Amino acid sequence: MGIRPDPRFSDDTPPSRANRLRLVVADDCPEVIEEIVSLLQSEYDVLRCVESGEILVEAASELHPDLVISDFNMPGLNGIDASRKIIDTGSCQSVILLTMYNDSQLIRAAIDAGIHGYVLKADAGEELSLAVRRVADGGKYFSRGIMAPG
Repeated sequence: MGIRPDPRFSDDTPPSRANRLRLVVADDCPEVIEEIVSLLQSEYDVLRCVESGEILVEAASELHPDLVISDFNMPGLNGIDASRKIIDTGSCQSVILLTMYNDSQLIRAAIDAGIHGYVLKADAGEELSLAVRRVADGGKYFSRGIMAPG
């Protein structure tokens, strides 16, 4: 007696994961990536984790995730420049910058690049999942510890 696939899930995705958001995560620190994945893996599908801006652009182009979470300070392309390329090429339209920098010029640069969320690493434990939901729903999210410019 074999198990028949449920016709509602034509891509063989298990029902519990059928409508989960697909994420790509970028940070140059493997420990931070582990923390991000542990925070999000129960609610979202983390497709790939990368450690540089160039590899982030490649991963987004290949996987077309629903949302990208990127650190700012990474080797090669920083998170803002990588995100701008991802958004401009249509690989993904929803990007959250996850950074330790609470700097108004950096926040403005992120907004100008098309980034919809800005989460401080110090607040990630409490705010990152909420930020992902809000940005995925078409909104914007800024950590409580900062004020969004303009």
